[in-house]
Amino acid sequence: IPGCEPWSAAGGPHGVLVLHGFTGNPQSMRGLAEAFAAAGFAVELPLLPGHGTSVDDMLGTDWSDWSAAAEAAFQDLAGRVDRVVVAGLSMGGSLTCWLASRHPEIAGIVCVNAAVSVPDTTVDALQEMLDGGIDRIPAIGGDVADPDQREKAYDATPLAPLLSLAAAADEFRDDLGKIACPVLIMNSPQDHVVEPVNSDILAAGVSGPVERVTLERSYHVATLDYDKDLVSERAIEFARKVTSTST
Repeated sequence: IPGCEPWSAAGGPHGVLVLHGFTGNPQSMRGLAEAFAAAGFAVELPLLPGHGTSVDDMLGTDWSDWSAAAEAAFQDLAGRVDRVVVAGLSMGGSLTCWLASRHPEIAGIVCVNAAVSVPDTTVDALQEMLDGGIDRIPAIGGDVADPDQREKAYDATPLAPLLSLAAAADEFRDDLGKIACPVLIMNSPQDHVVEPVNSDILAAGVSGPVERVTLERSYHVATLDYDKDLVSERAIEFARKVTSTST
């Protein structure tokens, strides 16, 4: 899909890995990535497997593919810079937490409407549909309050990949306590995709210092919404702080 390509920028001495959400693509995070680059950071914004093309392509992918891609992008960036910050939206926030629980050397993480818990009732309903021969449901992408902004997300949601995300969240949620780096949590009270309580679960679960920002005017895809400039400003301020003080 045009406009959904991966993006990177040279810079340094520090870097930021930026991760997009489920059924989304780099388009939703491009503005934030470019803001980090303009602030002097090296930036990697990968296109996760199965995304940015067609729903059919995504049906054959799962958490193991996305997490492997995130890990590879992190290793690539970490090999070129002194310190790395990771920032993610929705499932990108899930991957951000997963990386931070495995890599204590990460300087800090930025989570925007991160998904860390899917209700059992939702999982059961999705599994029932999948068992009944339904492989996709209506789209979850495009939850934006600003009518002038549009997320180039898929027009349907593949069930098996979504269930793999839910299962992964169940697993890595137990590891949130391993996240000792500083954490910036930004969340939208009017989120129609990820229940806002996810941000509370994340804040309570990590062991590192937490900063919180409420995105009052935005829906789920806050990086494209009315608060997108606030997201960039606070994320850059946070990244500068944690890369200048961490050891």
